[in-house]
Amino acid sequence: MCPQDEARAELLRLRGSIDNMDSALVHLLAERFKVTKRVGELKAAAGLPPADTEREAQQIARLRALAVDADLDPEFAEKFLTFIVTEVVRHHERLVAEQRE
Repeated sequence: MCPQDEARAELLRLRGSIDNMDSALVHLLAERFKVTKRVGELKAAAGLPPADTEREAQQIARLRALAVDADLDPEFAEKFLTFIVTEVVRHHERLVAEQRE
């Protein structure tokens, strides 16, 4: 097998692994959002605010430390979590608005 064929075969193998991990990430995110939806419902029913900045700061610090341990850029981990939390808070705000209707 020539070097290009070997490289193509390895690329296919690596891309298959990436595809599997992407699928796992999507399923994990779906499960996470099911749980955060319940959190939002509880907050809305109890009259609690949709966002909890203290919890968010704790989570960012925790995720940054996990990222360092996992040899992942902590800035990236923080951006990723911030994106998810922003979406969760948006969902929680929508639940509050729906409850007022």
